[in-house]
Amino acid sequence: MRETVLVIDDDEKITSMLRRGLAFEGYGVRTARNGAEGLEAIRQEEPDVIVLDIMMPGVDGWEVCRRLREAGSRVPVLMLTAKDEVSDRVRGLDAGADDYLVKPFALEELLARVRALLRRSAVPRADEAALDRRLVFEDLTLDPDTREAVRGGRSIELTAKEYELLHFFLSNPRRVLSRDVLMDKIWGYDYSGESNVLEVYVAMLRNKLEEAGEKRLIQTVRGAGYVLRGDKG
Repeated sequence: MRETVLVIDDDEKITSMLRRGLAFEGYGVRTARNGAEGLEAIRQEEPDVIVLDIMMPGVDGWEVCRRLREAGSRVPVLMLTAKDEVSDRVRGLDAGADDYLVKPFALEELLARVRALLRRSAVPRADEAALDRRLVFEDLTLDPDTREAVRGGRSIELTAKEYELLHFFLSNPRRVLSRDVLMDKIWGYDYSGESNVLEVYVAMLRNKLEEAGEKRLIQTVRGAGYVLRGDKG
């Protein structure tokens, strides 16, 4: 069965272009003209990946993503934003989006990101049965079965990508992880040089892990990458 992509966007030109491009690549394509219509389409049949515009009348992309995650859906979401603003990207990622793409974009890049999201979403399902024990580092615990993080007795709510990133750090404690390794393992492909999605996610994770004043665990290693260790950062 071919994979399906749901495009939620009120721009008819973009929707038409994506419908043709995705169909040419062999995907089943469904479209919705606004957030409310998109949510209804998802309720009827959940797609394999969602391409979601932020700025739409009524129910916007942020609200669509938030409702999906609150309902427990893990379907990958690629969010489209008209502005290359850090605040917009952070808000989208914090709502549960897995990736973002700034308009205008090249169709080839969107297709690459869709392929990467589909590859990444297949890994947790295939390995879920094997993840039968908690990952622990100092006072931080991550339970792969419930996808719950706890630090010092404090529960930490994670988005899908935050979970994947933290899981990878906890699976490789005290190992310096380069940007290329992290991008490949979490996103499955190389971003353009100006993209700072990894830095945004690391900052978001740090904020959540250190919200109660705890010491820093995810350290920056200048010129090398990041490392999970307990020394003072």
